[in-house]
Amino acid sequence: MPKKKKVKKIKKIKKNKIIKKSKIKPLAKPLDKKSISGGPDEKPEIKKIKKQPTEKRIYNLKDFVVYPKHGVGKITSIEKATIGDIDIQFYKILVEKEKLTLTVPINQQSKLRPISSINQINKCISILKTKPKIKRTMWSRRAQEYDQKINSGKIYELAEVVKDLNKNTDIIADQSYSERQLFEKAYERLKSEFEAVLKIAPEEVQKKMDKALGRAKISEIAQ
Repeated sequence: MPKKKKVKKIKKIKKNKIIKKSKIKPLAKPLDKKSISGGPDEKPEIKKIKKQPTEKRIYNLKDFVVYPKHGVGKITSIEKATIGDIDIQFYKILVEKEKLTLTVPINQQSKLRPISSINQINKCISILKTKPKIKRTMWSRRAQEYDQKINSGKIYELAEVVKDLNKNTDIIADQSYSERQLFEKAYERLKSEFEAVLKIAPEEVQKKMDKALGRAKISEIAQ
């Protein structure tokens, strides 16, 4: 009998196919359905931007106001003018100290402010009585800071400049020219607001300020 050939059974091994999951980055912004499916007939939604209303404070004739770069002024008239097809209403403000008349449109009066209250004036006097802050920075930098405070229109900052630059003396040699100039500018600005609020003579205002600054003794000796 012929020998039977041994048939090797070959097992079929199924290779498992490993599929690596690719990292899918999410979209930064979700797609708008309208942008995908929207046809040419669909109109885009337009949002209306509301304009910020301009604050309008009503000042009357002969009212005192403060314009930061020029100080206290008095409203001498409220006038109207037509520029192009636009009607503009504006204030005429006389700054007596500088012999200057300003024209300020009513809808552009953000820089204007009313004069201070008596409580604010009293707080300014308290500031003038305190000791000056001595800074060791360069004078050019300090002068720039003082000038910014003077032109800020803020009465407390103005009082601080007067207090810091006050030397309790009238001797010119004790102050540089630029120091004296800034001091006088701040002093006159503050004095003019004191006059408008307290409604007393300029001489009385000066005495009140000089007493707070400790300059009263100097003026007495000079007299």
